[in-house]
Amino acid sequence: MSLRFFDLARPSRQHYLGYLLLLPAVALVALIIIYPLFVSLDLSFQKVGMATLSAPRKPFTLQNYEKLFTSPEFWTACWVTIKLVVVVTVACFAVGLATALLVNNRFRGRSLARLFVALPWAVPEVIAVVIFSWIFDSSFGLMNWLLIKLGLTSGMINWFSDPTAAFWVVAVTMIWKGYPFVSIMTLAGLQSIPDDFYNAAKVDGANAFQRFRYITVPVLMPVLGVTLVLVVLWVFRDFSIIKVLTDGGPLKSTTTLSIMTYDQAFGFFNMGYASAIGIVTLILCVVVSLLMLGRKSQAMY
Repeated sequence: MSLRFFDLARPSRQHYLGYLLLLPAVALVALIIIYPLFVSLDLSFQKVGMATLSAPRKPFTLQNYEKLFTSPEFWTACWVTIKLVVVVTVACFAVGLATALLVNNRFRGRSLARLFVALPWAVPEVIAVVIFSWIFDSSFGLMNWLLIKLGLTSGMINWFSDPTAAFWVVAVTMIWKGYPFVSIMTLAGLQSIPDDFYNAAKVDGANAFQRFRYITVPVLMPVLGVTLVLVVLWVFRDFSIIKVLTDGGPLKSTTTLSIMTYDQAFGFFNMGYASAIGIVTLILCVVVSLLMLGRKSQAMY
């Protein structure tokens, strides 16, 4: 009887085989994601400086959250994060959708054009940041030289000393790094649209804009919805670009929630306070994702 019970090839017990195969993956996810999440949640309710596994648990307190929600620095970081999410997401979708529509057409050199569109996504973030730090260098950067040659400015712009300029440098870098993902996802959706849709629309007299509005956009909505969620979460949590490029400065103009969390945890060694920031950031990401996924559109075929 015991051997028959463990006979997973029997149709009545095939679902146990699925659970058994999923068990290592579930255990790994629990080990590297769920357990640290619970540890962070527990630390957020403690007054902890440098957290260690051997240290005894500190008393339960809400001081971290009280300090967080009354801190002007936290609300400034929220505002910077929201601005960056909106600017980068809108620009990535505009550039990504335009380039995807371009390379979806048949023309000579299309394969090479697709390669160049996807190239920024393949470049490591740190290398991209170093390139843009040279481009926007206030002494010998390409951007200052170009603006002076075009007559748009009379002198060198200190891109990393002015708060507004530094914000836009970060935004441009993230747009350049992120738009290829939108292009690739959109191009994959465009390739799945049957040509019969466009041929029928042409027979009915629809022009290019009408075909884009009534065929391309509705069919792409599920793809664009998922892409929107992924891009927003990427901008929301991105750390390396801002850390290497501006380190959150000047005057906290590029300090996002991720930068603030790192500074509090490893700069000031306030692990409990940093955990509270991380938990609030996680809640915001979950809420935003649910709101966007709850309004997703269905494909038209």
